[in-house]
Amino acid sequence: MNIGMLWFDNDAKTDLSIKIERAAFYYHEKYGKKPNVCFVNPSMLKSEAVETTSKTVIRGEIELRTSKSVLPNHFWIGINGNLSQASS
Repeated sequence: MNIGMLWFDNDAKTDLSIKIERAAFYYHEKYGKKPNVCFVNPSMLKSEAVETTSKTVIRGEIELRTSKSVLPNHFWIGINGNLSQASS
């Protein structure tokens, strides 16, 4: 992903999947395209009950990846051209 949107959500009572859905909804409303990839800090997956293969988790239509360069509670969300294009 070369271009994306940085989203911040530190609501401790909300699940990670809901936070990603919020960010994806806002991205779609703002840019008119559905995002297909989201980068989060690895520490954010520790509380989630998800199976990981290397560093990728598929959650609905969005590929979830971890990156230490993304701060906790931040979401780098956008469109990865290498993945199948998301429909608008």
